[in-house]
Amino acid sequence: MQNRKPPAYQEYAATILAQLPFRTMNLQDRGLLFTMRLECWVNIRLPGNHAELAKVLGLPIDEIAGSLSNVMPFFDLQDGFIICPELEDYRMHLADQKKKQSQGGKRGSRITNSNRLAKAKDIMSTPSSTLQLPRQGTNESLVQTSKDKLSQNQFIKKEVVSINDSWIEGYESTDTN
Repeated sequence: MQNRKPPAYQEYAATILAQLPFRTMNLQDRGLLFTMRLECWVNIRLPGNHAELAKVLGLPIDEIAGSLSNVMPFFDLQDGFIICPELEDYRMHLADQKKKQSQGGKRGSRITNSNRLAKAKDIMSTPSSTLQLPRQGTNESLVQTSKDKLSQNQFIKKEVVSINDSWIEGYESTDTN
């Protein structure tokens, strides 16, 4: 099983646009919101301290301080860190899906392997006199040709009728120039 983090999350525009806190934000606030969401997806959490958050995001502290109160309705503060509950729920959903797929794969593997084992037991319990094995060491086919129907690969034996030789000689002797 791969232990990679999911590379992306789905963003539903209608869900974000419908939220009143987003609709009342200015462009700077919206930029901070999406920057923080992207950081939370990659790093799970952000520092709750304004100065540390400004360093992590690479933004001036006064821009962070001015917009953070408008952005925080989309985040929670837990143990001194900012997290995005929506993204964490989505991350848990993906982990649950991965777990269910893994369990389904293991269940399918058990069924396949038990079917193979049952077939192998059937073959072993069949008397060897009834098993049909291909001939080894020959290029002969085990398929018998039918005497009733001719296949395309069988020659039809017919008597060749003699044609008047003088007509052929005359035809061959004519000058085509």
